[in-house]
Amino acid sequence: MEMFLMALALSLLGVTVSAVLFAAATRQEPREGEPAVDRPVLVPPRFFGDQQEAGVGRVPAEALLLEIERHVRLEQAAAESFLRAPTAESLHSPTVSRLVH
Repeated sequence: MEMFLMALALSLLGVTVSAVLFAAATRQEPREGEPAVDRPVLVPPRFFGDQQEAGVGRVPAEALLLEIERHVRLEQAAAESFLRAPTAESLHSPTVSRLVH
């Protein structure tokens, strides 16, 4: 029993010393040689508020829908042509659509 208590006491002493040394090593004190950096305050953008302010280049929804439908038709035609004659060239050929990333 005495051996167990001695091992427990030494373990607690080791953990305490390690914790004190770790706390001392990770403490960051302000350095006198470095000037304080003034960071500009960034205002987070508003989710819907910014869209009303920048409404100059708005595109009608119908035009966007037509562009998406055209893109879907082109991609579907490319898929059908690949299914008719599957080749590596037709699989990796560039598309004509403007909506490609």
